Amino acid sequence: MIKHVVLWQLKEFATEMEKKQKIGEIKEALEALPEKIVEIKGLEVFVNANAAEKFDIMLESSFENLEELALYAKHPDHVAVGAIIKQAVVSRACVDYEI
Repeated sequence: MIKHVVLWQLKEFATEMEKKQKIGEIKEALEALPEKIVEIKGLEVFVNANAAEKFDIMLESSFENLEELALYAKHPDHVAVGAIIKQAVVSRACVDYEI
C-alpha cells in the first residue's frame, strides 16, 4: 500500500474570506475524486488550523501500489483538480511512502 501525502501553501488573497472560499473549493474538488477514480483506496483532506505554519491544505490518499498512483496522477479528473489548485498555490510538498 502506498500513502500519498501532499501539502499546499496558498498564495496571498485580498481577504481571508477569499482564501477560505478557495480552500473550500479545493477541498470539495479533492474529496469528490474517489467517486471518479477507482485506483483511490482512501482519501482525506485536512485544513491547517495553525496560521503560523507555512502550508494550508494537506491531502492524504492511499493506493494499492505506485502503478495505481501513476494512473491516478494522469486521470483527467485529477488533472482538472490539479489545474484549480495550481492557480492558487505558491508552494507544494509531497511524500509517497509504503505502508
